[in-house]
Amino acid sequence: MSKKEINKQEQELQRLDRQLIELLERRFALTDHIAELPPEGPEGLRSWLDSLTDRERLTVPDSLLRTLFREVRAAAAARRQPRRIAYLGPPATFTHQAARLYFGADVEYAAQATIGEVFTAVSRQSCHFGVVPVENSTEGAVTHTLDMFVDTDLKIRAEINMAIHHCLLCRGERDDLQTIYSHPQVLGQCRAWLRRHLPKAHLVEVSSTTEAAARCSRELRSGALAGELAARQYNLPVAERNIEDFSGNTTRFLVLGRELTKPSGEDKTSLLLVVRDRVGALYDALLPFGRHGVNLTFIESRPSKRRNWEYYFFIDLGGHVEDEAVRRTLDELREHCELVKVLGSYPRGETEEQ
Repeated sequence: MSKKEINKQEQELQRLDRQLIELLERRFALTDHIAELPPEGPEGLRSWLDSLTDRERLTVPDSLLRTLFREVRAAAAARRQPRRIAYLGPPATFTHQAARLYFGADVEYAAQATIGEVFTAVSRQSCHFGVVPVENSTEGAVTHTLDMFVDTDLKIRAEINMAIHHCLLCRGERDDLQTIYSHPQVLGQCRAWLRRHLPKAHLVEVSSTTEAAARCSRELRSGALAGELAARQYNLPVAERNIEDFSGNTTRFLVLGRELTKPSGEDKTSLLLVVRDRVGALYDALLPFGRHGVNLTFIESRPSKRRNWEYYFFIDLGGHVEDEAVRRTLDELREHCELVKVLGSYPRGETEEQ
């Protein structure tokens, strides 16, 4: 290809990019000045994209479309109503990454030291929304998050399923490492790899992967299991990538808010149940799901901490509380349970890469 042809193509690319910028300006002006337009945001992104085009026929990667429109919609929402997002910190944790995946870059993020503080920040309205982890495909439920739903009126607004890839961060040689820092969940997700490659290293649990990277940056012959965002924050070399034991390792995060979301057509509902204290009560409580064709996708029990041997049951099911089948199921559940609490109905999340 001649230099003249290359210059012509570069000019065409510049022309198209200028058009993109002009269209974004027009789009933001529209969302800024039409009062009746509902605030945009990440909610309902899937249905919005489906309404625009047949994505299966496009050569543009679906992941790129989701990222582009997530950022555009989030930026439009932030221009109309600035948002402050609480998340389980410190910065550069996987929860921080998940929050950025969902809300985009154009919002204010407020790191919280504990899951409980995330709930408190949203409940007291110092933050508009919160993001907390709830389940990992390798290590199971994050029980502290589940326990927090017992005494809160907050609702689950959305879920974020993020593929989790762990890295070994260190300044020296891998074979010289004596101590490995990380969060307990991460150590569990890399257990087999650590046993195989660093059997003599002392494993030390810390509060977050960011804390692990911080300690590693200050100590010789130490390593950290963390993500690449933490590596960049502390200027640590990545010695090994993707060291999680299972390639499909995914963590589910919840977006907390103060109101229920409207149906999207691809929803799930989370419930908290307390069954009556009698023989067969749990069995009877589960029967309505099958009777009305409602699919259970998650069930976890937790001690109630009110009376010995009393348990709360956390359940996820397919559908929205406004769906007829779900409404009928809930009506029957109340006949067999002391408590039926709807924690939220929200769009089913797709798995996102970091």
